[in-house]
Amino acid sequence: MNQAAAFRRFAEAAARQAGRPRAFLLAVLLVLAWAATGPLFHFGDTWQLVINTGTTIITFLMVFLIQNTQNRDSAAVQIKLDELIRSSRAHNALLNLEELDDEMLERIRRHYRRLAELARTDLANFEDAPARPG
Repeated sequence: MNQAAAFRRFAEAAARQAGRPRAFLLAVLLVLAWAATGPLFHFGDTWQLVINTGTTIITFLMVFLIQNTQNRDSAAVQIKLDELIRSSRAHNALLNLEELDDEMLERIRRHYRRLAELARTDLANFEDAPARPG
């Protein structure tokens, strides 16, 4: 197994475990245990340094793990959306929008806002129309 696949499996497992209630409870218990030892160590600098260093290291490493899983999830969702666009009557030009520059994205966004406004107007007109006797 290559390094990228091994890291992916590790990152997914770590992110999955970190998101569980058990992990949160463990973190709370760890903080409470640290706080309880405060009087024993006279709330000294070393006592504070332990929690600061530990939380900084954990946060630093978790950022990379979570970002990895987020990138994979985003890519998978993008592929699914691309397939839905491709297989529907939507414009295939919408595929890979994330590759366009900001100006082009804004033009497309304005176009779809206008379409949404027209649809809301049509809906309001429909709701205001008298009911036809049936």
